[in-house]
Amino acid sequence: MKISKDLNAASASAIVLGILQTGESYGYAIVQKVRELSGGEVEWTDGMLYPILHRLQADGLIDARWGQSETGRKRKYYQLTAAAHPVMNDDRRQWRTVQAILDRLWAMEISPGSAAQASTVSVPAV
Repeated sequence: MKISKDLNAASASAIVLGILQTGESYGYAIVQKVRELSGGEVEWTDGMLYPILHRLQADGLIDARWGQSETGRKRKYYQLTAAAHPVMNDDRRQWRTVQAILDRLWAMEISPGSAAQASTVSVPAV
């Protein structure tokens, strides 16, 4: 299964911020963590990740610093700023709301011609 571009794009910032909440990291490690967390279902490329990192940095949600890896190779490390925490809390609420809606919709057994039932689904406050 391949995750659609739209879903990947919609979730990417929240995923990167979530990974960085555990501590600073660098691009390749973030790509590997996404692959690991998705069981190999999500494959990010550098071309997808770095524009997200640059945007998060421009928005003041992450900081970057140059450092050296254990092998002496130069690497750019990213970490959260204090401004990221309220954004992450808001993202969490939004994703939980969307998840609750989809869980309820997918749990319904709607027969063809009974689409009106779907409009009666209520979504609790999250």
